[in-house]
Amino acid sequence: MTTQTLKALGFQHVGSFLRPAELKQARQDFEAGKLTQEELEGVENPTIAHLVDQQVAAGIAVVTDGEFRRSYWHLDNFWGFGGVERLSYGEGYFFAHEETRDDSARLNGKLSFDANVHPFIKHFKFLKALADEAGVEAKITIPAPSQFYAELVRGTNADVVSNFYDSDEEFFADIKRVYHEEIIALYEAGAKTVQLDDCTWGMLVDADFWEKMAGSGFDVKQLKALYLDLNNGAIANLPEDLTINTHICRGNYHSDWAASGGYDAVADELFGQENVSSYFLEYDSERAGGFEPLAKVSGDKKVVLGLITTKTGELEKKEDIIKRIHEAEKYLPLDRLWLSTQCGFASTEEGNILTEEQQWAKLALVKEILDEVWG
Repeated sequence: MTTQTLKALGFQHVGSFLRPAELKQARQDFEAGKLTQEELEGVENPTIAHLVDQQVAAGIAVVTDGEFRRSYWHLDNFWGFGGVERLSYGEGYFFAHEETRDDSARLNGKLSFDANVHPFIKHFKFLKALADEAGVEAKITIPAPSQFYAELVRGTNADVVSNFYDSDEEFFADIKRVYHEEIIALYEAGAKTVQLDDCTWGMLVDADFWEKMAGSGFDVKQLKALYLDLNNGAIANLPEDLTINTHICRGNYHSDWAASGGYDAVADELFGQENVSSYFLEYDSERAGGFEPLAKVSGDKKVVLGLITTKTGELEKKEDIIKRIHEAEKYLPLDRLWLSTQCGFASTEEGNILTEEQQWAKLALVKEILDEVWG
């Protein structure tokens, strides 16, 4: 078992920020062939630099690039691996009130990783230089290995896996290997915090959603064991000064959600056995259930309570959030709890339905409560 080094979390945002209008336009122009890659970066780079300045001004100690260079929180990472092709699947994911865009990732060869090819390594180096200059830490968010697997076997995507892999075991081993290689490359680029964003556990708590995705007759127990093996396998034997956190989500697309259900059904595996340092947990609505499963969080691992929503601009009442923190304290001591929003503000480039002003007001509230409750 690999245990993660426990360190102070510091004030940090889950990951993504609303894309400014000029960045959205530049990305549209690039997709339409009106801008070169170099011209797109000419817009992205100063926009990210400004975002880092904004985060530092807000008191954020562990900054991100807002995921400004991505279209999706997950697919862009998958497309960076060798043996993976981008495709239009024909339908998106069906959230509670709308359907997502239909991009997907499918195997077209054996999986491989090349640090000189995968764009996230270069992207992180740019962020790290900005963070170093500002005197703060930089973190990168990547989708979890289990999320990669779920996309590669989604519906008809699964039909091609046997073209390249003779056994499930070989396929699983390659997923773990390319992820491990990516994480090591990020570490060598200066990353000390890597966050695995993971909707697989958040969807697994909702049997109705998974039946639509996986078809009737899927084995929940088997899937939980597989997700645990993929994630733990990828993060085994990492440097001791590299922190691996995870963020668990039930979907965050244009202010919509995909799944409902408490953590009870996955707590033994996710909280008890996944070898991460901290869990950033969605807890902004009744759909996330109660705090009781937090009692299953093993060792000295921490929980970051996502009590403040990014899905609407309405600002929560400070006293209500503090009350909920103390409710959670019944199951995990305060020194193992922390606070954040429930998710990023723009898991895809569409972004959630709120203003940039409201976005920063949410983060100011997080900071105010952190200072008051934890000092």
